[in-house]
Amino acid sequence: MRKTYKILISGQVQGVGFRPFVHSLAQEFLLTGTVSNNEEGVIIFVSGLEESVFKFYKKLIQFPPPVSRIKDHEISLIEDMVYDGFKINPSKKGGQLNLSLTPDFAICDICTIEISDPENRRYGYPFTTCVNCGPRWAITNTFPFERNHTSIDEFEMCEACLNEYTDPEDRRFHSQTNTCATCGIDLFLYDQSGEKVVVPKATLFKKIASLLLEGYIIAIKNTSGYLLCCNAENEEVVQQLRDKKNRPNKPFAILYPSLGHLKDELQVNALQEKSLTSAERPINIISLKGYKGKIALQKVAPGLNQLGVMLPYSGILQLLANELAIPIVATSGNIHGSPIISENGEALEKLKEVADYFLQHRLKISHPQDDSVVKFSTRQNKEVLFRRSRGYAPNYFNATLNSGEKIMALGAHLKSSIAYNPNEFLYISQYLGNLDNFDVYHRFTTTAIKFIDLFEQKPELILYDKHPLYQSTQYGMELAKQLGVKSYQIQHHKAHFASVLGEHELFDCANPVLGVVWDGTGYGDDGHIWGGEFFDFRSKKIERIPHFEYFDWLAGDKMAKEPRLSLLSLAGPQMQSTVSEKFSKEEWTIYQALQKHNKLKTSSVGRLFDAVASLLNICDINTYEGEAAILLENLVINYSLKDCKSYLNDIEDVISPKEIIHKISLDKESGESIEQIIINFLYTLALSIMAMAKSRNYRHIALSGGVFQNTTLVDMLIELVPKEIKLYFHKELSPNDENISFGQIMYYLHLKN
Repeated sequence: MRKTYKILISGQVQGVGFRPFVHSLAQEFLLTGTVSNNEEGVIIFVSGLEESVFKFYKKLIQFPPPVSRIKDHEISLIEDMVYDGFKINPSKKGGQLNLSLTPDFAICDICTIEISDPENRRYGYPFTTCVNCGPRWAITNTFPFERNHTSIDEFEMCEACLNEYTDPEDRRFHSQTNTCATCGIDLFLYDQSGEKVVVPKATLFKKIASLLLEGYIIAIKNTSGYLLCCNAENEEVVQQLRDKKNRPNKPFAILYPSLGHLKDELQVNALQEKSLTSAERPINIISLKGYKGKIALQKVAPGLNQLGVMLPYSGILQLLANELAIPIVATSGNIHGSPIISENGEALEKLKEVADYFLQHRLKISHPQDDSVVKFSTRQNKEVLFRRSRGYAPNYFNATLNSGEKIMALGAHLKSSIAYNPNEFLYISQYLGNLDNFDVYHRFTTTAIKFIDLFEQKPELILYDKHPLYQSTQYGMELAKQLGVKSYQIQHHKAHFASVLGEHELFDCANPVLGVVWDGTGYGDDGHIWGGEFFDFRSKKIERIPHFEYFDWLAGDKMAKEPRLSLLSLAGPQMQSTVSEKFSKEEWTIYQALQKHNKLKTSSVGRLFDAVASLLNICDINTYEGEAAILLENLVINYSLKDCKSYLNDIEDVISPKEIIHKISLDKESGESIEQIIINFLYTLALSIMAMAKSRNYRHIALSGGVFQNTTLVDMLIELVPKEIKLYFHKELSPNDENISFGQIMYYLHLKN
């Protein structure tokens, strides 16, 4: 007997080929009905034999399309209905948006083959996509995900594309981003004066490849924003790019033409290969051990033994890669510190002194995004997300929220992101950057308004950091006042802790959890600068327990940029002559007086890293955020825990950064190797966490903050932890301040008194 059922599917189910998949599956089981997108996901009405319907339902849930992610699903019997076959209906929006949004997907293997095949009609077409790949979030204007809700709607499908779109047997059946060379998006090459360079379409990428080989810098408008590219093997042009971009030392990302080429030059393990070829296609930071290539390493990644590498993730980059025999620099298209550029006019205006040529197109990028960055630790292969952007944003899957309030959290200041909970789902923006920069701040505020517009409802509550001078805090106050809604401030490190608790759903944990939050800076409840914190979580409450001993916070934000100031603050009397050599006589006089009258203190482990780097003459002035800490870890090649020693006598209650610095100076004077000193330092930090846990009988340790981007420290912790204690690191979020917006929402929902 035939029956009719209603099936609701929520999650990442729009823009992933779900409806055509359902259509094909329904035909396989001889079912009739309809499938459509709505504001909550995918809705299916299906009629057929009861046994067939449930076989269909089981297969649908167990084997969905490859880039989909089902969060919830339900099936219910409804009044019998008669259908003429099985059809995909246009989406109807009957209410406010309540579903996961869809991130961008890297070009799939089949599309890659098609654009490289002279016999295929999409040969050489750079905007080739299908239901399994292509831009999504980058071009989204509103939802449900339909072509007319994206910026690609400007390009009307030709007859051939429309035939593919409407043919149930075609792999582009209902592909919302479907275009081809006949009806789609053209590329144009301009010189830096804005003059068009006439190049036949068929040889455009060959021309760009030859320009790169000749030593030119090219700004390429990709599907998520501009990239600045040059020959990575040409030392002179890489230095030119550094000078023009005002980026003296921060490493550049490298785009390899193929996985084979990358593996010929670098040692890549299975996890790294899986990440590099995934639908997210992030940059992977990989060791240079055994490197066999010709990249100008000291210009691309000055002083580092690691390289950030990626593979082509769009048709544009793939077609360029097809013409390249070399790896190229592919760094964000911006001036250092500014957000990635996505508009043609802005690129020509702001990058004309940087790029020699511009490759542009007319597809509007609604949500510009940087490339995401991950690193796997050397010994334990623990994945650490350094930057969460293209391929990951704007979804967060491990949270189903029914808070009863529409909440927007505005995060931190340096590595800003915005989290929004307007319905049952949580959305976290792409990495936005340092809000000290006006253009980043503008991108930040625009993103907040876009979220509000996209969901067609204003937040009822604004959350922000406790630091009164953070731009995100000040904007939060203004936005709450403008919208006439409530606001609430949350201490920085408590938000960090709540973030990792939230990722692992530990708020209902029966046992106490030790929170370890180590970073560079955060405004504390007592008005001092925190950053070396231990917290106790139990009975839905967070309490600060012993932290790193306070030391002087000197010269405001300048301290974070000059590791020598951290060393000055932590150096004992016997080290003054050594430290004074790092300053001019005038500076020394000023800072001595400043230190004498200083009242602001800090517990920052990030600044302790800076002090160690300065003491070991690794870095006195940071040219980019975290440079000292990166260079410090960079000198660790290998270690043996049995050869490590601690720089602390008592690590149960009091953790003295001054004692650590003093003992490091003694080791340095005695001739101990720099590498072993760094290893001992990291071992001391790891041991302090274990000692704190053991002395207070914790069985759960949750760790957050930028310090835990140090993968050597992460490895040591994993190796040191006894079986009875469990470590919790971030999984889908970065340990740095990008997780603060998520943590603010978690804190408010679970911990607010």
